[in-house]
Parts: sequence; C-alpha cells; structure tokens
Amino acid sequence: MNRLSTTAALSAALLLAPALSRAQSGDTLRLVDLQRAALARDPRTAQARLLTEQSRLRLENLRAERLPVLGVNGQAQHQSDVTSVPFPGAVMPFKDTYDANLAARVRLFDPSRGPRENAEQAQLAESGARVDAALYAQRQVVNDAFFTALLLDGQRRVLAAGLADLEVQFRMARERVAAGASLAGESAMLEAELLRRRQSLDEVESGRRVALAVLGDLTGRTLSGAELLAIPESEAAVASARGAIDSLRQRPEYEQFLRSRELVDARRAAVAAQEQPRVSAFGRTGYGRPGLNQLAREFDSYWLAGVLVEWAPFDWGSVRREREALALQREVIASEERAFADRLRRGTLADLAAVDRLARTIEADSAIIALRERVLQETRLRYQEGVVTVADFVDRETELNTARLARIGHSVELAQARARFLTTVGLEVR
Repeated sequence: MNRLSTTAALSAALLLAPALSRAQSGDTLRLVDLQRAALARDPRTAQARLLTEQSRLRLENLRAERLPVLGVNGQAQHQSDVTSVPFPGAVMPFKDTYDANLAARVRLFDPSRGPRENAEQAQLAESGARVDAALYAQRQVVNDAFFTALLLDGQRRVLAAGLADLEVQFRMARERVAAGASLAGESAMLEAELLRRRQSLDEVESGRRVALAVLGDLTGRTLSGAELLAIPESEAAVASARGAIDSLRQRPEYEQFLRSRELVDARRAAVAAQEQPRVSAFGRTGYGRPGLNQLAREFDSYWLAGVLVEWAPFDWGSVRREREALALQREVIASEERAFADRLRRGTLADLAAVDRLARTIEADSAIIALRERVLQETRLRYQEGVVTVADFVDRETELNTARLARIGHSVELAQARARFLTTVGLEVR
C-alpha cells in the first residue's frame, strides 16, 4: 500500500474508531445494503411484475388468433327491384329478404404471427431494462443521504471530543478564579466558547437526525440513531475499475440500449412479414328467405365453406417506409448510447480527479493535525503556567479542532468520491 493509501486508511480508522464502542448497541449500516433496500422499497419495482402481466395478456391475444373467429349476423331488408325472368308465368322473388347466419373463420397460415410474438417479447425485455435504468438513479440518492449522515457523524465526534477538553479547562479556570489566581474573564471566555461549541454540536446532531430520517424513508427502516455507519472499503474496486474504465458496460442503460436495438429488429421482421400472403378457412350456415336459391319464395336453411387467400403486394411503399423509419430509429439508439458513454466518461474524470486530490489532502491534514497538537500541548502548559492568556489557548484549541474537522470532511469526501465513481460506472459499492 502506498503512502497516500495508508494515510487515507488511517483517516478512515480515526473516523470510525470513536464509534466502535457503540457497535454493540446499534446495527451497522452498510451502503450496499441500504441501496438494495431502497431499490426494493421503490414503488417502481412493482412495474416489472405489471409489465410481465401486461405482456402475457398481449401474447394471449396473439395466440388466440389461431382459434376460430365466430360471428352471428342477422339482416332484414327491402330492395326496390329483384332479378326477373322474361318468361310468361315465371315466379318472381320477394323484394323483402331475411337472413340469420353463424359464420366461422380460422387462419390456416399467417407468417406475421411469429414475428409479432417476438416483437412483444422484445418489448417486454426493453421495458424491463428501462425500469432498471430508472431505478438505478436511486442509488445516488442513497449515496448522498448516507455520506451526509456519515460526515455529520464524524463532525459530531470531533466536536464532542473538543467539548470534553474545554470543559476540563473551564473547571480548572473556575478553580483558579476562586483561588484568586486569575481573572473572571478567563473562565467567561472559556464558558462562551463552550456555549458556541454546544450550539455547533446541536446543529450537527440535528442535521444527522434529518439525514438518518431520509435514509430511513428511502429504505423503509426505522433508525434509532445508535447505528454505526460503515465507510465502504472501495479503494481496490476503484483501482480495478479505473484500469478498465473504457470497457466497462455495467450500467443498466447499456442493457436498455441493447434491448431497444433488439426491439427495433423484431419490429422490422414483423413489418416485413406483413407483405406475405395469409390463408384462412371460412364457413357459414344460416336460415333465411331466400337461402342460396335466389328464386326460391320460401324460408330455407343453407351452408357454405371455402378457403380465402389474402395478399396485398402493392401497398404504395408503406411497408418500405416503415422499415426505413425503424432503421433510422436504430441509428437514434446508437447515437444515444454514444452520448451516454461520453457523459459517463466526463463524469468519471471529475470523480477520479477528486479521489487523487483528496488522498493528497488527507495526507496534509494528518501532518497539520500533528503540528497543531504539538502547538496546543505547549500552549496548554504555558497557559497553566500563566505565560499565555486564555484567548491564546482557545485560539490554538480551535485551530486543532478545525484541522480535525477538515480531515473528517476530507475522509468522507474521499469515500463519497469513490462511491460516486463506482456508481457512475455501474458497480456496487461494498
């Protein structure tokens, strides 16, 4: 492990160390578990089941086309003229006609049915991929709430530790004032600083409660506030993904683009099948006046059956234009995929730059804190000896406290930048 990595690891350990004593009283919240819980809770998750049921109904309709189509018809009409026979004494048909019949038709050969079923299945796959892509954005929402809570948790620990040190000094200052060894203004200055720090701590604790409430709402969990927030161990994953960033295709949007292309291809096949002939068998039985004998004057029953061939070879170019439109749609999908890949690449540039910068910053933070601690130690001794004023001591203690808060902030920012990078490229943050 290089120096930067060691420094980052030490900073993370310092961030979590004060909370280890609470690990027994509360659960450990891991980012990957929270993301999964949030996705499971999202109402859009139910769309997968609804889309599957919707597709099943459409496929049932397509398969039902193999079954006979039955129809009942009735008709009564009066016509102004009828067929006449130019012979003396010939019987003339009635001008009033009546007919009631039952008709049946079944498709014997329909080359478009299979491609249409394939198109429906491709539509289901594309819709499912689209839902997955929409849900993926929820991961970043969880990331933001998690790292906000983690940052405020670290700040709370630093502020609480600083308060404990100031309270010790405040008690000592009051004892010195009571003994007449120092002025009352010294204890008043320490008391004012304590009040200011308590205000900051209260503000941080309030923000932490809000962040945990957001996490609870996103995941459906009831969080008590005693939970331990675990920093994701993602340094190795980031290094691995960084080396293969140009070939990573883990985002669900890539699956959506693939399914969209397959859907376009399936629709093109269905459109092409419309140009082929279809064969059906039909039959009809009925009762009316006249029946099939147009010269009969009595009501009569009848039936007929046959085979029907349907083919429309001339469609004025509508099928050709539809295929061309689908080919253009495929190009649109390809352009969207390229634009998405470019957008991800630009996004990862900022995240990786932040990772490198923050690793260097944390190393400097550790050095600054070590120097501030040395200065504060000397100032504390000099203050106790009466060489420096309480204002000098408070200033040095505030500077150390600020340095510690900065390191906590940078440690969380580093973890967040790594998590954001992994989420951007489609990898789980563990």
